[in-house]
Amino acid sequence: MFLYTLIRRALSAVLLLAIIIPGYVSMQIWLTGHKAKPMKSDAILIMGAAQFNGRPSDILQERINEAYRIYSAGLSSRILTVGAAAAGDNFSEAASSYNALLKLSVGRSHLTAIPVGSDTLASTIAYVSLMKFHGWKSVIIVTDPYHCYRSISMATDLGIKATCAPARTGPGSITKTGIRYIARETGAYLAYKTVGQFGIHLSDQVKN
Repeated sequence: MFLYTLIRRALSAVLLLAIIIPGYVSMQIWLTGHKAKPMKSDAILIMGAAQFNGRPSDILQERINEAYRIYSAGLSSRILTVGAAAAGDNFSEAASSYNALLKLSVGRSHLTAIPVGSDTLASTIAYVSLMKFHGWKSVIIVTDPYHCYRSISMATDLGIKATCAPARTGPGSITKTGIRYIARETGAYLAYKTVGQFGIHLSDQVKN
């Protein structure tokens, strides 16, 4: 009887944690998406998204627009663009963002394209490596609102002070997304915290 009670309590505790932890993460994703505020930083970083033969998708274009807005507001004089090219593409996501900013009259000396990263973690490792090489310590991440929490977490785990400037309009904005996006981000964040961080530590070991 004692063993049965112990097992039942253990299972109840596990079940409770399985409810509480995702619920807490989901709330943090929602709060960050709604309350994120960019702070003056060493660099602005545009997270990559789909592009079509050099033309940014609507999601990527809104990120570019937001980055240009905060750049023009003087929150940073440097913009980094990140994102690899898909198989067969002539342009990378980073190059598409870079070229779009040139058309907005941002000088080349203020831009750096990093054509690496097909997911958030790979992109973060790539741009953080560049930032550390130059001694830059803080970044404003421009991405979708509900992507801010995970993006900030990854940058912070790698030793960079990060804030977020979420895209205000477009298909990735709060008005166009909802519970499905939050649920997806919750799963992605928990996967990163349980498995993805191992990749960061392993990468550090290889570099050392």
